[in-house]
Amino acid sequence: MASRGAAIARDQIVKLIVGAGQANPSPPIGPALGSKGVKSIDFCKEFNARTAHITPGTPMPTRVTVRPDRTFHFDIRTPQTSWLLRNAADLPAGKKGKKKGASRPGHEIVGTVSLKHVYEIAKIKQSELRLSGLSLEGLCKSVIFQARSMGVAVVP
Repeated sequence: MASRGAAIARDQIVKLIVGAGQANPSPPIGPALGSKGVKSIDFCKEFNARTAHITPGTPMPTRVTVRPDRTFHFDIRTPQTSWLLRNAADLPAGKKGKKKGASRPGHEIVGTVSLKHVYEIAKIKQSELRLSGLSLEGLCKSVIFQARSMGVAVVP
């Protein structure tokens, strides 16, 4: 009969989206890391130091890996493609102050981006390790299709 109490300690992964240079130990960061036994202030100091060169407030997806001995390391990924497209298209702020895409994509257009913007966004995304194997042309096509699904027109 197998013993039930012999649980193997594993690394735990916490996924967060944090504004560049704006990490603080208040929610959502504090409770997410505190429940894993990590001092959130240590994470915040290191995160803010690593993202000091990025425009403040840029939402950065982050994967924090917490080891069984309560040490951690984290990987910072590139901002979401939709966020980059909304900023490139310079969309107006909605009711709650957030930039939004079209409510009926394909039927209405809320903004436009040039192919140069698409190319720059694809280059930003290609700098990420997990997307580095993809061709720049394939990433550009992906960005164009995402723009289309948001109601943003791509002009030459």
